[in-house]
Parts: sequence; C-alpha cells; structure tokens
Amino acid sequence: MADPATYRPAPGELPDSPGVYRFRDEHGRVIYVGKAKSLRSRLSSYFQDVHNLHPRTQQMVTTASSVEWTVVPTEVAALALEYTWIKEFDPRFNVKYRDDKSYPYLAVTMADQFPRVQVMRGAKRKGTRYFGPYAHAWAIRETVDLLLRVFPVRTCSAGVFKRAAQQGRPCLLGYIDKCSAPCVGRISPDDHHALAQDFCDFMAGDTAKFTKRLTARMKEAAAELDYEQAARLRDDIATLEKATERNAVVLKDGTDADIFALAGDELEAAVQVFHVRDGRIRGQRGWVVEKVEDVTDAELVEHLLQQVYGTEEDTGTASVPREVLVPVLPPDVEQVQDWLSGMRGSRVQVRVAQRGDKRELAATVLRNAEHALVLHRTRRAGDLTTRSQALREIQEALDLSSAPLRIECFDVSHNQGTFQSASMVVFEDGLARKSEYRLFNLRGPDGDGARDDTAAMHEVITRRFRRYLAERSNAGDVELGLGEDDDEPRRSGPVDETTGRPQRFAYPPNLVVVDGGQPQVAAAAAAMAELGIDDVALCGLAKRLEEVWLPGEDYPVILQRSSEGLYLLQRLRDEAHRFAITAHRRRRSKGMTVSVLDDVPGLGPARRAALLRHFGSVKRLRAASVEEIASIQGMGERTAAAVVAALAGDAAQAGAPGGTVVVPAAAGPDHDTLAADAPADASPASADEASGFGMLRS
Repeated sequence: MADPATYRPAPGELPDSPGVYRFRDEHGRVIYVGKAKSLRSRLSSYFQDVHNLHPRTQQMVTTASSVEWTVVPTEVAALALEYTWIKEFDPRFNVKYRDDKSYPYLAVTMADQFPRVQVMRGAKRKGTRYFGPYAHAWAIRETVDLLLRVFPVRTCSAGVFKRAAQQGRPCLLGYIDKCSAPCVGRISPDDHHALAQDFCDFMAGDTAKFTKRLTARMKEAAAELDYEQAARLRDDIATLEKATERNAVVLKDGTDADIFALAGDELEAAVQVFHVRDGRIRGQRGWVVEKVEDVTDAELVEHLLQQVYGTEEDTGTASVPREVLVPVLPPDVEQVQDWLSGMRGSRVQVRVAQRGDKRELAATVLRNAEHALVLHRTRRAGDLTTRSQALREIQEALDLSSAPLRIECFDVSHNQGTFQSASMVVFEDGLARKSEYRLFNLRGPDGDGARDDTAAMHEVITRRFRRYLAERSNAGDVELGLGEDDDEPRRSGPVDETTGRPQRFAYPPNLVVVDGGQPQVAAAAAAMAELGIDDVALCGLAKRLEEVWLPGEDYPVILQRSSEGLYLLQRLRDEAHRFAITAHRRRRSKGMTVSVLDDVPGLGPARRAALLRHFGSVKRLRAASVEEIASIQGMGERTAAAVVAALAGDAAQAGAPGGTVVVPAAAGPDHDTLAADAPADASPASADEASGFGMLRS
C-alpha cells in the first residue's frame, strides 16, 4: 500500500477552479474519477490523516500512487467529463449502476428506407425511435399486435423482407392486413415512412388526434352507406382505445416525468424509476449498486442521473422529460438541470415531489425499490460470500500475500499441431471480465507453430508479459494543458495513442493460471523468469485429478473437492478452454474453405464478390476473357489479367477446368477436446473433416 503523502501535490499546484481528477494505481490504471467545484478544496480533503477518512476512501488513497487533474471552464463541463471518464476507464472505486436485467424497448428504425417495428435490447442506435423500457417483452408484442391493425408498419426482418421482394409475394401479415406490404410495392416508401411516424406519435402519447380522425372517417362512411368500411373503422377505434387503456393514467395533468426512488444502507442501494409520459406509466427500470466509494444519497442521485441520461446522449437518442423527480436533490442541482436542459433542448426541472399525486407515486416507486433490495440480498448474499471465500481459499492454498483480485488463465488449442490458438481469460473479484479476454495465434520460432504444448505455453506467456513490459514503459495518456508547453502535452498512464483507449496489457494480474500440470507450469515460469517478472504468482490446474501445481514443486497442492477455491479455478480453466476452442475452430473452418481467388494480388473481398456475382461461378469466370473481366466495375486490365493467370494455373494443377482439389486435412480431434464436444448436427463438411479430408472447391 502506498502512503498518500508520497504523491500529494504541493499546495501551490492545485488550482481553485472547477475540474475533474483521476487517481491511478502503481501500474497507471485509473481507479477513481471525481469532479469538484474547487480542485484545491476537494483534493486536499483526500490528503488529511488517513485514520480520519472513511474506510473505503482509505482503501482508495492507499491503493493509488498518483493523482492528476484537468481544469474545465464550468461545473456543467466537469459533470459531463466525469461521466465520460467513468465510462471509458471503468474505475474500480467508482459507483456504477448496473441494470438488474436487460430491459426490452419498442424500437422503430426511422432511419431505414422502410422503417421496421421491433422489440430490442442492449445499446441504442442512432436513427431509431425508442419507447419504454418495459418490464416484459410479451406486453410490448401484445400492444404492437393490436396497433398493427391501425398502423400496418413493417415488422419483418431484413431477410424475410428481401425474400418476399424477390418472390413478389408478401408474408402472412401482408395477407391479413397487418402489414402494408412495402416489400411488393403496395405502399410507397414515403407513405410507409409517414405511417411509421403516425405509429411513433401514437406511442409517444398523442392518441387523441388518431381517435378523432378515425371517428370522423367512420361517420363519413356511414353517411355514404358504406357500412363495411364504417364497421372496420369502428373496430380500429376500439383497438386504439384498448391499447391506450393498457397504460393506466396515474397523473391527471398529463405530466412527462421520470420518478426515481432510492433505498439502501451503507453497503448497497437499490434504485427504481418509473417513466411517466402523458400521465401514464410507460416503463420501469431498476438497479442495485454496491457502494464502493464513500458517497451520500445526494451524490448517488447525481451519479445515477449521469449514467441514465449520459448513455442516451452518446447515442443521440436522448429522451429527457420535462420533470425529473428524485428522492433527494443532487449537490449541484443547478448544473445537473443545465446539463439535462441542454440535451432536451428546453428547460428541465429536477426536484423532490412534495405533495399530491406525484408524492403518492414517488412512495409507490420507493416501495418497489425496497422490495428490489430485499430480493437482491436474498439472491446475492450467498454469491458474494462464496466469491470472497473462494479468493481467500486460493490465497491460503498458494501462500499469497493478498487475495488474487485479478486472475488470468491461459489455454492452448490445436488440431495435431495445426491452427494453433491460445486464449487469455480474465476474472476480477471472482467474476469474468470478458472485455479483457485476448486471443493469440501461435507462430513458433519458424512461423509454423510451436513444437509442443510446453513451447506453446512458453510463447503465449512470453508474448503477454512482453506486451505488459512494453506498454508499461511506453504508456502515454494525453493530458491537455497540464504540460509546460501547450504544444507538448504531458503524458502519463497506459492509454493507446492510436485509439485513445486504455492499454489492457499494461495491467499485470495477481495470479496466472495455466491449463496443465508440471510441464506447462515450468514452461510458464521459465517465460516469466526470462522477462524478469517476479511479482506475479503462478500455478497450473491439471485436468485429470484437478491438482494445483506450483513452480519448482515436486508435489501438487490438493484442494478439497468441495472447496470454493477449486470451483473458481475450474471455472477459470473451463472458460479459457471454451474460448481457445472457439478461436481454434474458427481458424480451422476458415483455413479449410479457401478459394483460388484468395491469392490474386489486388483482388480483395469486394472485388471477389463482384466477380462471383457477375459470372455466377468460378467455372464461368475461368471461361471469361481478360476484356470481359476488366469490363466489370472496379476491375482493371492488370487485375483481370492476374485473375485469368491464377485460374489458368489452378486448372493446370487440378488437371481439368472446374475440377475439385482434394487436400489432406489434419486428422484427429481438437487438442484437449472430447468427442462429445463435436456438434450433434454435424454437416457433411464436418464429416469430411472427421475422415481426414477437406473439400476445397475452386
């Protein structure tokens, strides 16, 4: 642990201005991001007597080894920059709200030529209108099924749409009048886009105008004695009223508001929000957060608003309401209101509900938050305890100085020495960190792959820690305005100068686990010793008896079969094995389906696709002349001549034009893969591979 006094800034260095600051650990990794009205006042509070700090703040300042800051012109700019850095660096000591589930949205792809209505989850996309979130996907689908009678917008996928257009025949929805069938030209693109816009307007709460419009048309049809049309319009009106009734009116004044509630203790907090539009509850979301930093409820609310609305700002789909009702006001409420108003384009009010219907609804949201916290504790208490116990057992079994909070596991996969691939999976705090997984294509000393499993393990460990040493020494994080010369900004910290993102290899693990026994551990230990890595623990997990091997030991460490530490090591090993096998099979499949056109100089994927699209097959392409090939858009005479020469040489080698070249493929199962791993629905191509031959069609 570092002494905060060793990196405390001099009193005269800290500016009395708004800004954002970052604490980094000894490896340059950002572990905490914060903002302040006055950097001088806020940062000075971290460097008082450590015993006077909150325990979580103590842990943060003693883990850190440096602090940096950036001055910004306003507090609103500090709010936005703080959110950006939290999202980019994912600091371990910052509060991060995570959804308890991936909530479904109703999405309308207005950017498409023919907009599509669909249920979507995950990240939002530009050019798409979103409604929700909703608690259940089936509720959205029922509502959409009702509305398609009145607004027959396209709902099919791109593949179904393209197939219907090629066949000139719409799908079932087109026949039952629940789709306007733009695929076969029953409606023009402009009219279909207008129909999708009407659908969006209705979902946004503007329901009265559609009911009035249909009512007027129904009366006109009845006056003209067109009773069938009048009956259809009557049913359409009933459909709209039924869809509207699904969202109960909770506020009489038709308020657009997001209502937040917070329930928790010193360790955890649960958050619930009701999205009210036009006086009706349109959706609900929930989060549970672990308080990894010392924050008040007001600061929690501020972080919550940053993460809820900041994500929408990034995707250009901000849907900030006129009112945001919170349990307590954030410390800088004026700055938060200015930030939200800038996204909405009009004034946004952040306040606490005091009386009336809004206060009653806020109490309902609070009861939901309290229930969510109880449910979370019931489900997660055992899990949190288990993870802590597993890390503690590994620490004790391997005689480590501290619990291995970051563990990396390596595995190698190949098929009798071909298509050699290796994986690196990362677990932090006992949980998989998939964004940090890495794959290696093994080369060997001659470029033909490693000679055996121990050489492969030596290579992958060497490459991983060589990258660590290189990135640690060449780390460069641009801090504008902090250097002595504005034209030469100061650099510090592991950030890729090309992408601007943190360099993941710059962070060492606390423990390295290799899949294998004593030979693999010895190879990994030799690789680390050659690079001078002596502060990272190493072990191996042998599959046959689940023995844990340590470097230089003649006997393994035996963990009890019921040990949580052994379970965690097994999960690491199995995840590394899965990741390596997936990469190996992908390389093998790609390597066994090659074309003679792949090696033609100047012929990339787009040109190859254009050739095959024009001629239909390689046989017809082989019969074409240089002039015919050169006439295709994007092709030149030189490339066309190279194609003809390559096809002529291939035909001579195969013995006849249009022939099939049969080449031997590596036989035998994947390394460390049981026969049960093979897919049950193996295709004929898989059967060819199993017999030792792959069909390469030219």
